[in-house]
Amino acid sequence: MTSHAHGFPASLVCQALRSALALPRALPVWGLSALQGTGKSTLAAQLAQAAHGQGLRVAVLSLDDFYLTRGARETLARQVHPLLETRGPPGTHDLPLALHTLQALRDGRPVALPRFDKLADDRLPERDWPRLDAPVHLVIFEGWCLGTPAQATGALVTPINTLEREEDAQGVWRGYCNATLARDYPALWATCDSLWFLQPPGFDPVLDWRWQAEQRLLATQPGRTAMTRSQLERFLQHYERISRHALATLPAIADHVVRVDAQRHVLAG
Repeated sequence: MTSHAHGFPASLVCQALRSALALPRALPVWGLSALQGTGKSTLAAQLAQAAHGQGLRVAVLSLDDFYLTRGARETLARQVHPLLETRGPPGTHDLPLALHTLQALRDGRPVALPRFDKLADDRLPERDWPRLDAPVHLVIFEGWCLGTPAQATGALVTPINTLEREEDAQGVWRGYCNATLARDYPALWATCDSLWFLQPPGFDPVLDWRWQAEQRLLATQPGRTAMTRSQLERFLQHYERISRHALATLPAIADHVVRVDAQRHVLAG
């Protein structure tokens, strides 16, 4: 039992690497889905380090790095619904860019990997993206809702939190997010040759975990501004519906499930 703060057990990392390299693809794409703060970035980094230790070249992609620019989200907010200005939910990702990046990696072509600055809430300029000029042996693709299917339309009727009740009373925002999840995201999910799911005990621990991550981000970039706790609580309500749906559906969809407790100790997997 090893806590997320100190990384995941070496045995789990080795198991993940073995499973990724056993995939029947010249370039396997190993997907990792987990709610915010569960430890997906930590496990992805450990897996990449283990692969590097075997002399392998690795590309690590995060769904977060494919957020639409702030300008694009502001346009959506004006044209569709104000809540679409907030990054994260389906409908706020640049899916053509994600698919192009993954296809370039598959083809072994030189490619720049997009990067998103969360404190600035905008995509970094392309000149600041890391560039891969040589083909890689493995792609690690992690994301907070990776592989999550759309909900049935009837499930959208009742608001599940204050944000939906007060700022999306007619259901326009959540309907748009769900429609894009149903229509546009399956092509991106299909790029993963295998999907692992880090399964927490529920949605409730996410606030504390995400708050810890916000504080770490601020500590590494002094002088920048981060969200207050109350701002973070509202921010996470944008993610709550799909997070709860992921918890209900991904254990049956994922190829492998790793359960963690509220302290992010590995329970099984």
